[in-house]
Amino acid sequence: MGLFGMVLSAIAAVAGAIMYWAVTYQGTGFRLSTVGLILMIAGAAGFVVSSIVFATSRRQVSTGTQSMDRQVTDSHGGSSSVHEERK
Repeated sequence: MGLFGMVLSAIAAVAGAIMYWAVTYQGTGFRLSTVGLILMIAGAAGFVVSSIVFATSRRQVSTGTQSMDRQVTDSHGGSSSVHEERK
């Protein structure tokens, strides 16, 4: 989804707005203004969902190194800090 979903949702919302406010034709059995309202709601919901997916999928590129700090206690009760770094 992501960016493509955001663009597609925005297009659907704009098309729905045009159908709701600019088109005056009413067919038999349905109204284009109702279809326009449905498109606007679906476009807005799709835009929100796509924005969330786009925001959460943007992760930082890792450098490949891992570092870890830990507390080590020996058998005599003495403790010391250890810093490990792995590539």
